[in-house]
Amino acid sequence: MPLVFIGPMAAGKTRIGKRVAKALDVPFIDTDHRIVAEHGPIKDIFEQHGEEHFRALERLAVARALTEQAVVSLGGGAVLDAQTQADLAGCSVVYLSVSARAVGTRIGGATRPLLTGGIADWKRIYAHRRPVYEALAGIRFDTSHRPLDAIADDVVKWTKKRS
Repeated sequence: MPLVFIGPMAAGKTRIGKRVAKALDVPFIDTDHRIVAEHGPIKDIFEQHGEEHFRALERLAVARALTEQAVVSLGGGAVLDAQTQADLAGCSVVYLSVSARAVGTRIGGATRPLLTGGIADWKRIYAHRRPVYEALAGIRFDTSHRPLDAIADDVVKWTKKRS
């Protein structure tokens, strides 16, 4: 612990992370949700203060979350921070990937500030971040087509084998 989920936007990090936390009987932390609770909607933070300010808030939220015995879901861009990358070296890291086709239905109508151009933005951002996700991951699961409960079960099995 902590067990950390990384991956692109809409890969299912929160939904699967909650299931895994419940199965392991530990708390679940979504760093984006913590930021929203403390500072308001992410879209508003981007509009009023810019991405750099959001990333600073995100770094603080991640640093705090990684000190807890919990399952932690990071926002898609949190891994771009060098200190976060260093911190993740001491964690069990699960990378959730997803295909562009599958994610298209998940982001429809979303209010994500980095996806104003829709799926084209998602593809560009994922292509940029993918090497970081791959470098940090202890294991990878594709969420494109498998039931989330099955993926959560596999993550729990992997986690228990490691402990």
